[in-house]
Amino acid sequence: MENTQSKTLDICQIKEYLPHRYPMLLVDRVLTWESGKTISAIKNVTANEEFFNGHFPNKPVMPGVLMVEAMAQTAAILSFLTMGKKPDENTIVYFVGIDNVRFKRPVGPGDQLKIDVEIIRVARGIWKYKAVATVDGQLALEADLMCTLRSSADEVKATVTTETPAGA
Repeated sequence: MENTQSKTLDICQIKEYLPHRYPMLLVDRVLTWESGKTISAIKNVTANEEFFNGHFPNKPVMPGVLMVEAMAQTAAILSFLTMGKKPDENTIVYFVGIDNVRFKRPVGPGDQLKIDVEIIRVARGIWKYKAVATVDGQLALEADLMCTLRSSADEVKATVTTETPAGA
């Protein structure tokens, strides 16, 4: 576990912690983080985003599901930083649950979504977080997220142990 009070990460460093790439990479910069506790990041929302072509072209609004995804990506970065390791090509973070999601304000081109995530607990491989996103200090959305980290080796073991023999 890295013992660090706070750090920033630019987009090149973020790509070391997330497998996502354009157009699904939704974290532009990590402003600060504290291992095992919190992270603050930003998503710069621009008119060039692919989803604005079809998501209310006359009144562009960032889809809520993508804002929640940005929160989850921020949480994943915090998890890897807390563990003091970077994922390999076989590691992925999966959603286990999303609770208490509330959308308070639309987010559109020109907005900067500031995402704050706090680790609530880690138990039996499940990470629980409280996430809040704001624009210009105004609450845009909040949610409780639960995720788990898996590797393709874990999935292969699970498939082998849960298969039933032919003719059973």
